[in-house]
Amino acid sequence: MTSPSKLKFYESSQLVKGPVDQKEKEKQPDIVADKTEDIKDDKMTKRIYVAIGRIAPVFADASAMAAAIAESGYQYDVGEIFYNKYFTPVKYELTVIPFFNKYKIETAPNMNAFDDVDQDQLECYSEWTLAALLYYVLKEGAASEQSARMSAMDNATKNADEMIKKLTLLFNRTRQAVITRELIEIISGAAALE
Repeated sequence: MTSPSKLKFYESSQLVKGPVDQKEKEKQPDIVADKTEDIKDDKMTKRIYVAIGRIAPVFADASAMAAAIAESGYQYDVGEIFYNKYFTPVKYELTVIPFFNKYKIETAPNMNAFDDVDQDQLECYSEWTLAALLYYVLKEGAASEQSARMSAMDNATKNADEMIKKLTLLFNRTRQAVITRELIEIISGAAALE
């Protein structure tokens, strides 16, 4: 899951390249994200299932991604969602959340604690769980992106303040030099008249 913002380019590029470094070379990640075309390279997959993105993600976005994954026809037992977990405005950590298909859930050791669970319930549960995990990841990404925006704006404000101070100092020195030169001309003219 990558961020839709150019502010997070470094984090997004590390996020997309991270799974490739961790997995075998023949396994390529499938990207479910927005604006990943800028960070893909020849190592990356060309498959992007859903390209969505908004400042405040809603559960409908996560549902659309979960539906796209379910309808892709890709067979899996365990999938992994790689995302940047937000800690502080300057600290993000590449984190992995596993998700399972209904057959893996059905064969889970604690599944026999439930009395009657039919295939439709397992299917709905696995789809809802995937959508909920994706929604969580989208919210984490939104928090990281907003933090990056705030940090960038704070840095821009500090840089602008420094530039304004330097320009104000330069303006004042230039103004004082002009005033001094005019006073010298006036005094010189008055002295010449005497």
